[in-house]
Amino acid sequence: MKERREGTTVVVAEEGEVFDIELEEDIMRRNDELAKENRRFLDEHGVRGIDVMGAIGSGKTALIEALADRLKGKYRIAMIAGDVTTTIDADRIRRHGVKSIQVNTGRECHLDANLIHKALERLNLEGVDVLFIENVGNLICPAEFRLGAHMRVVVVSVTEGEYMVIKHPLIFMSSDVAVINKIDLAEAMEVDPDKLAEEAEKINPKLKVVKASMKTGEGIEDVIEALGL
Repeated sequence: MKERREGTTVVVAEEGEVFDIELEEDIMRRNDELAKENRRFLDEHGVRGIDVMGAIGSGKTALIEALADRLKGKYRIAMIAGDVTTTIDADRIRRHGVKSIQVNTGRECHLDANLIHKALERLNLEGVDVLFIENVGNLICPAEFRLGAHMRVVVVSVTEGEYMVIKHPLIFMSSDVAVINKIDLAEAMEVDPDKLAEEAEKINPKLKVVKASMKTGEGIEDVIEALGL
């Protein structure tokens, strides 16, 4: 089902739809199949997909805003914003001149490949080079559900405490890039960004870890480099 709220296109899971997919016996296999279809669709249109994960308030939207501002002269950018019910993030991104569509999951704590498939059918990818997919704010559920993106980014902030990384190993194991955000607040929060980075790299030695601050702009160019953009 598709709705429009104050100029924002919203993809909403129909009653029973997410429930049926997530309770079927081969849920992960089916999700992976749909994720592969999504990847093929993106490849056919020459679009690079980046799945951005992280807890509420970690700075996912701020990161995408910062990347969009720096890259919109080089790439044509679009965004799929995942949230339980609001259009706040899609509206924020649109103010930067970025095409965006909202996916509302209802009670579900993550996006899945089926919802992204529906969103891709409604989002005109003509004239798009890079597609950011902002996942629902959660560090647990999104880790298991691949969406078909080419890269996965996890954002954590020092304001979430010193144990955020070691308490959520799966999402770091399944990511390509980790952004340790809000390092400008590290001293006030008494959290060591270097320690968080070391813990993330220990969980996943292949992970590219960047320490950054969306407020000051520090580290954003390093994020761009880590993403290969």
